[in-house]
Amino acid sequence: MQFERHILFWIAALAVFVGLLWLLSPILLPFVVGMALAYVLDPLANRLTKRGVSRLIAALIILGAFVLALALLLLLIAPVLAQQISGFIDNAPGYVQRLQALVSDPNHPWLKRIVGDNLVGAGKSVGDVMNEAMGYLDTVLASLWAKGRALISIFSLVVITPVVAFYLLCDWDRMVNSVDRLIPLPQRETVRGLGREIDATISAYVRGQSGVCLILGSYYAVGLTLAGLSFGLLIGVVSGIVSFIPYVGSLTALVLSLAVAVAQFFPDWTRILIVAGVVLFGQFMEGNVLSPKLVGHSVGLHPVWLMFALFAFGYLFGFVGLLLAVPLAAAAGVLTRFALRRYRESPLYTGNRSS
Repeated sequence: MQFERHILFWIAALAVFVGLLWLLSPILLPFVVGMALAYVLDPLANRLTKRGVSRLIAALIILGAFVLALALLLLLIAPVLAQQISGFIDNAPGYVQRLQALVSDPNHPWLKRIVGDNLVGAGKSVGDVMNEAMGYLDTVLASLWAKGRALISIFSLVVITPVVAFYLLCDWDRMVNSVDRLIPLPQRETVRGLGREIDATISAYVRGQSGVCLILGSYYAVGLTLAGLSFGLLIGVVSGIVSFIPYVGSLTALVLSLAVAVAQFFPDWTRILIVAGVVLFGQFMEGNVLSPKLVGHSVGLHPVWLMFALFAFGYLFGFVGLLLAVPLAAAAGVLTRFALRRYRESPLYTGNRSS
């Protein structure tokens, strides 16, 4: 009976949490972003406090440096990025027509061997796929904007978010200790162990994958630009951002860069192969150096589960859901593994009623 009461309690708590998240999602964006910043920057604050710096001064220094670096980065790349976005939108129809013409041209034997004899149908298929992809992207972006439009504004993100991050960074350890004191004594060690495992999973993935995104985005932007590819900065930034989802960033960089390269350089195969080499080297570095060193192999987040969580929470709760997807997916994974361990130790699994 006690076990059943515990199950009912946590199911009710989960239902209340989901309900509040659903109701308050339009106003949660600056608070969730501020909490994420505080969580990411907390280890730096702990290092400064260990060296004798007060928590308040450490929070001011860290957050001030972060905001300043972000502002300088935006001032440097925002004008160029906006120009490339506008140019890409203007040139996208021409690129699609160019690709369709190349696929449909029977004078290229390599295309005929790959696609087959029905080249006109292949050209139409390319156009259909592009149109469907653009329509789906428009729908997703419109949904995200509609669900988070109330506070997706300059004021909330530029003013409220740093204030929330500052106060949370100052009081982070105090809040953790307050929550710890509320845990019932019989379950305290178990909950502490689960909390440490969840924290290790989230920190390993978020901090490590953020470093991977930054390095890959910078590499793709610089490498593709130096290769002479149009919109290289835009492709690099987009690929770096979506690299937060395993394998999706690499696939995005490969598809976008090769599509633009073929439309821009064909029949200059040397330039196309240079672009392909830049992307493939980046994928090699991500899989063999960056991800193993920065993220590790045992963070406990399967790529399929992570992609499902991102799409599901993004669909249900908009941009706020995207920000909460990784920590909630990590917590769900840890709790599921804990439940499976308990199940394997239970009489229901072992058949030993005396255990």
